[in-house]
Amino acid sequence: MADAHGAAAPHALPADLQHQFESLDQQQDAASFGMWVFIVTEILFFGGLFLAYTIYRWQFGAGFARGSVEMDIVAGTANTAILIGSSLTMAMAVHSAAKGKRRALLLFLALTIALGGAFLGVKAIEYTDHIRHHLLPGPGFRHAGPDARAVEMYFTLYFTMTGLHALHMIVGIGILSTLFVMAWRGRFTAEYHNPVEISGLYWHFVDIVWIFLFPLLYLIGRHAR
Repeated sequence: MADAHGAAAPHALPADLQHQFESLDQQQDAASFGMWVFIVTEILFFGGLFLAYTIYRWQFGAGFARGSVEMDIVAGTANTAILIGSSLTMAMAVHSAAKGKRRALLLFLALTIALGGAFLGVKAIEYTDHIRHHLLPGPGFRHAGPDARAVEMYFTLYFTMTGLHALHMIVGIGILSTLFVMAWRGRFTAEYHNPVEISGLYWHFVDIVWIFLFPLLYLIGRHAR
């Protein structure tokens, strides 16, 4: 098309391109870099908790082993399998978005959300069981044996670390639910699907955190049974 003076009109910019970027590729690189920076800050955050766990486990090894015996290994293993499955479905969602397959994207996002909800459901059952057995740190904590204080320290770290992890799962489910609505409305194409990709990075990070939490919290006292 030409204007009234016969000059060619400028090429239309992609509808999803923000004004501060020159191209979708530049926008995608900036978004991915921002997510990686965020993940680094999360690594530092959880790294402090893992360091605290390491120090206290070194000081109170026997008490931590006794605390670990109280864990439901079946529930922990089931949740590990659930999160590994959710990583697969999330990867398939990203792949589907990159290929422009809207129906497959919706399916895999829904499966990932469902698996995340299943994980939280199992965790809620575990928390309820711990509270019923007076293992919640505080005035109501009860544990027979000479290492009760060390066991309470174990459960303090257990509830803190798994609680924060669960909070990250809730945030992730909220993000994926938003992506599902956007995908339903046809917002993503093979050319523009970066929100799905960077959300996948977040989800995989949360899954990896659990891969470290599971052996540290559930398996260290198995030999004590």
